[in-house]
Amino acid sequence: MNDFYLHMEVSAFQEPKKGNYYCGDSYFYHESEHEFICVLADGLGSGEFAKESSQVVIDVIRDHVYSGIDELIKRSNEVLVGKRGVVLGILKVDYRASTYSFTSIGNIGIMTITSGKKERCIPSQGFLAGYPRKYKISRGILQDDMIFVMFSDGVSDNELTQDLFKEKEARKIRDMFALSKQKPHEDDITLIAMKYTE
Repeated sequence: MNDFYLHMEVSAFQEPKKGNYYCGDSYFYHESEHEFICVLADGLGSGEFAKESSQVVIDVIRDHVYSGIDELIKRSNEVLVGKRGVVLGILKVDYRASTYSFTSIGNIGIMTITSGKKERCIPSQGFLAGYPRKYKISRGILQDDMIFVMFSDGVSDNELTQDLFKEKEARKIRDMFALSKQKPHEDDITLIAMKYTE
């Protein structure tokens, strides 16, 4: 839980696949005075090698946190040469311009909720594994009390209930998801809820 924040409250839930010690999902978020970034990488497969792939992507993005999405994807591809590969979601928010941009490669889900209206990003197909991959970047205008939710493919559609998104705080969305999720899971699961306030 991000207890101290300027504009973006963040709360995350993560759990490894049934029977696994390592979770193949890795995530990272960072807020500065002018911008916010959240990244979720899901290593292909599960276990230790999936974790290795997702973590090297998080590490390189953390080292270049102020770069644009195109540069971050390029650098992620470079560190994945010879590794298992990842699917990847990146959200960047520019507080000065009051805009956000995001991309999803593979099956990382990204949703926006404004005034109870829910929109889901359609990911680009494929995964990153050391070679160029086509992807699209979606952009939008920030609104006060806007909620972003990013999740790995271990989260099923029927767990993303309408009741879940009636909650107005990131922490409450996470807590409600944790209580209502189906057990046991056959895949690693990560859900990150983020709420923007001006």
